[in-house]
Amino acid sequence: MGSPRVIISGGGTGGHIFPAVAIANAIKALEPNADILFVGAKGKMEMEKVPAAGYPIRGLWISGLQRKLTPQNLAFPFKVISSLINARKIIKEFKPQIAIGVGGFASGPLLKAAASMGIPTMIQEQNSFPGITNKILAPKARKICVAYDGMEKWFPEKSIIKTGNPVRREMVAIEGKRQTAESHFNLKPGITTLFFMGGSLGARTINHAVKAMLPRLANLDVQVIWQTGKLYHQQALEDVRQAEASNIRVHEFIREMDLAYAAADIIISRAGAMSISELCLIGKPAIFVPLPHAAEDHQTKNAQALVDRNAGILVKDAQCIEELPTVLEQLISDLDRRDRLGTEILRLGLPGADEEIARIALNIIDHN
Repeated sequence: MGSPRVIISGGGTGGHIFPAVAIANAIKALEPNADILFVGAKGKMEMEKVPAAGYPIRGLWISGLQRKLTPQNLAFPFKVISSLINARKIIKEFKPQIAIGVGGFASGPLLKAAASMGIPTMIQEQNSFPGITNKILAPKARKICVAYDGMEKWFPEKSIIKTGNPVRREMVAIEGKRQTAESHFNLKPGITTLFFMGGSLGARTINHAVKAMLPRLANLDVQVIWQTGKLYHQQALEDVRQAEASNIRVHEFIREMDLAYAAADIIISRAGAMSISELCLIGKPAIFVPLPHAAEDHQTKNAQALVDRNAGILVKDAQCIEELPTVLEQLISDLDRRDRLGTEILRLGLPGADEEIARIALNIIDHN
C-alpha cells in the first residue's frame, strides 16, 4: 500500500475529538508509516487536543449556525465559502487518499471539498440521531460507521456499517483494578460506590442534584466519587464540608477514568455518545440525565436507545433534583436490577471499533 495519506476532520467537543484520535492511533497501529493530518475549526478545542495527542492539525474558519439572528449568523455564509476554499487548498497540498469526518463544524467543508475533488470520504457518526453535517455529507460517503441500529432512517443503507464508537482503550481497561481504585480514591472496600460524572466542564443539573442529596448521601451506607468540573469544584468542597459528608470524594476532573469506572458500582452520567460507549464496555449499571440542550436533543435519544433494551435508567434533566434521589436509592437496594442493567448494557458494547474503522478506511484506499 505504501504510506497511506489520511485526513481526519471534525471536532468542537471531546465527543468528536477523542474518537478521531482513537481512529488515527488505530490506523498508525496497522500502518505505522501512515501520514495523518487533522483538520479542525479555528478556536475550538481540537486545535489544542490534537497536537497534544501527537498529530498535526490545520484550522478552518467555520462555526455552526446560531438559533437566533446574531452577527455570527451573518458571517456564516462567508465562513462556509472561506472554509471550502481553504479545504480545497489543504487537500491539494496534502493529497489525501481518504477523508474521514467525525462530525463537528470542520468536517462539513472538508468532506464536501474532498468529495468534489474525487477523494473517497467516510463518516463516523457517534450518536443515535445524526447531526445535520453528517446528514448532508452521507449521500457521497463510501462508508458510514455507526454505533446504533436504525440509522438507515437518515443514511443510505448500503453505506452503513455498525462498528460502535471508538473509545480510548485505556479508559475501559478496568479488569483487576478495583483494589487499586479504592486506594487511589481513598475508598473503603465492600461499600457501594456511586460515581457522579459530568464531563470536563461538569454537569450543572447533576451537581445541583448531588448538593440537594448531600444530607441523604451522608447517612446512606455508600461512598461517592463526585466529579464536579471546574466551575463548581470549590462550591462542592464547601457544600460537602458543611454537610459533614465524609463519605464523599470531590474531584474537579478525573484523569484516571479507568480507576473511577473500576471503583464504581453505580454511575450517574450525562448521555453523550462517548460516555455511553465507554459504559457499554465496562458493564456497570447507569442512570442517565441527558443534556436537554444538545443538538436535536440527541442525548435523550442516546439514553432512550438503552432504556428500550433495559440497559439503563433515564431521568429527565428538568426532574433530576426531584426524582434522582428516589431512583438512586431504589437502585442501591435492588441488587438484582443492578446486575440486570450491567449485563444488558454490556451486551451493547462493541469493542475494537477503532481498529475496525481503521481497517475499513485502509481497505477503501487499497481498492480506490
